Amino acid sequence: MAVKIRLRRIGAKKAPFYRVVVADSRYPRDGRFIEEIGVYDPTKEPSIFKIDMEKANAWIAKGAQPTDTVKRLLEKL
Repeated sequence: MAVKIRLRRIGAKKAPFYRVVVADSRYPRDGRFIEEIGVYDPTKEPSIFKIDMEKANAWIAKGAQPTDTVKRLLEKL
């Protein structure tokens, strides 16, 4: 099972809002997930990115791979 840390879109049309989730890579973007570990709101100025780093590091230690977007957001913290 390939586990990814990725964004799950929950915002309305033209108003994106994302949850950072741990999910199996075979599931759809907005489908089933294992655990929610944070939120990302790009519509605010400055954008809001909150994540539980303990959970994120624990999942990465277990072998979860962050997507390119999540990796870029994590580097900004």
